[in-house]
Amino acid sequence: MTELTLLRLDPIGVPPYSARGITQSLDPIDAAAQLARTVNGTLINLSDTAFQKYKSTITCTDQQQPALDGVWPGDILTVDCVQELCYLTSGGSPSRDIASTTADSATRTEGAFTFYLPRLTMMVTAYSKTFDEWGAVSGWSLDLEEV
Repeated sequence: MTELTLLRLDPIGVPPYSARGITQSLDPIDAAAQLARTVNGTLINLSDTAFQKYKSTITCTDQQQPALDGVWPGDILTVDCVQELCYLTSGGSPSRDIASTTADSATRTEGAFTFYLPRLTMMVTAYSKTFDEWGAVSGWSLDLEEV
């Protein structure tokens, strides 16, 4: 069957017609920012690089439910993202693994920049599902944090 989305959730999978029109955010986790001001008022970064991780929210409205039966907060998923990351091609390199199970290339170059779909190991922090019976529309969101 032809894949209908670039999103991959391993090991649970993505059922057909459950992820069209998907959106995904990638944001730094709250612990990534440890900023403080000196006595002179200069802003400084006290962050530890070990906390340079992402949190993500994936949302969608489609016809089918996602495969979340048996999935609970604390479960670990490998996520091939639909949200791209980008770096300067000359002298740069990806900060995360590149998704490699998609039929389409997970990287592309435009001008001086390389864009790629990251593969992240993430923990489920929350999710929700909705269903509009008369409209036959299934909505869902999945909250994740990089481990």
